[in-house]
Amino acid sequence: MPDYFKPLPLPDGDTAPYWEAARAARLLIQRCDSCQRHIFYPRSVCPHCMSDQIQWVAAAGTGTVYSYTVVHRSPDAFKPDVPYVVALIDLDEGVRMMSNIVGGAGALTIGARVEVFFDAVTTEITLPKFRLMRGGS
Repeated sequence: MPDYFKPLPLPDGDTAPYWEAARAARLLIQRCDSCQRHIFYPRSVCPHCMSDQIQWVAAAGTGTVYSYTVVHRSPDAFKPDVPYVVALIDLDEGVRMMSNIVGGAGALTIGARVEVFFDAVTTEITLPKFRLMRGGS
């Protein structure tokens, strides 16, 4: 695997299951057992009802583009990727996450359907990224 020079996430007690699942090409989010609402970003207490009864559940990995920007000027580590898309994605489970959308930027619109894929950037870290959904559904 080639050297990776971009900033990397630092898994901690709240996020380790998320990153372990990503390494296995699975997208996990949390769900509160008390109020039954999904949660993202990972945390130890539900932001909706303050319960600590939270479990990890599989997400479908599909969603809708809420908003996006195309980055043309970036910090040095990301210059080889310019232009690249940073997007807010509303997952089908009802949570919003930020990620990259790779490929198809010319056809990208708010409301476009996207699907997750996994980019193993190091032996320890795999990043969930998104692409336009095949077939446009």
